[in-house]
Amino acid sequence: MYHTWMRYFTPSPVHHRLGLVCLGVGLQHGVLPTVGPRTLDHHVAVVVSAGRGWFRDQEGQRRTVTAPALLWLTPGVPHHYGVDPETGWDESFVDFTGPATATYTELGYIEPDRPVVPLADTAGARAAVGRIARAARRGNPLLEVETGAAVHELLVALRRARADLGGDGDPVLQALARDAFQPLSVAEHAARHGMTAAELRTAVRRAAGCSPKDYLLGIRLGRAKELLAATELPVASIARRVGYDDPAYFSRLFTRRVGTAPIRFREQQGRAVPGGWSNQIPAPDDPPMVTGGGHAPVARQGESGAH
Repeated sequence: MYHTWMRYFTPSPVHHRLGLVCLGVGLQHGVLPTVGPRTLDHHVAVVVSAGRGWFRDQEGQRRTVTAPALLWLTPGVPHHYGVDPETGWDESFVDFTGPATATYTELGYIEPDRPVVPLADTAGARAAVGRIARAARRGNPLLEVETGAAVHELLVALRRARADLGGDGDPVLQALARDAFQPLSVAEHAARHGMTAAELRTAVRRAAGCSPKDYLLGIRLGRAKELLAATELPVASIARRVGYDDPAYFSRLFTRRVGTAPIRFREQQGRAVPGGWSNQIPAPDDPPMVTGGGHAPVARQGESGAH
């Protein structure tokens, strides 16, 4: 015995140009019928929240699936799976496609070579699926865009829920972020963590979908932009603060990656204000607000800006 609910969508060519579209969503539980063997022309993320079963890959290898887990069904790859008749399972699935799937695969969010992925939990993924299900109401004029946006959220939630990562992400990335502004080479960063440069590159590529150099560069340039936009520090001083002893090299790097020179970026932002800069992340449930009458927001207790 099993229960199922599903909806399917046909986004227009215009919606496909958004890069990622949702083709369908479903919620099922119980002793579901066996799926396949079959091959699809699009991606499907199958999130198993409870129960257990099996998955047979294209080489014929049969793997045990124990919740919480994710099944990646990728275009052109044969798959075959089913539930344990003694337990059944609870699943939610989302069908999707679009050119953005290639980038998500390159970044490691979609893993064609890893069709069965253990998860730490499914709460975030189920919340994203729930948004797709709610958007699927008949006559919703925002259907294609709303469901497409939720697929992006789903991919992020599934990446965050991987059981091989801690709740705060990969410890190698945390350590790199902590040391990002120190003028260290990739080899020196690796040595700090007892790794070879090759091992560090492999770890960062798997966790962040990019090289250590690009990962560090993103953090450094993000901080440089903040300092350019919110302070009057000289470019040379900002370069040193984000890990570059040579201001000319920093300016060339910034210009090449950002598309505009540091000074020009500062002119475009024009946000240096007398109130200063805060490193405190606003609380999503209690964001800073203008209280009325055009007055500046009042700082909460313990909150201060750097003048």
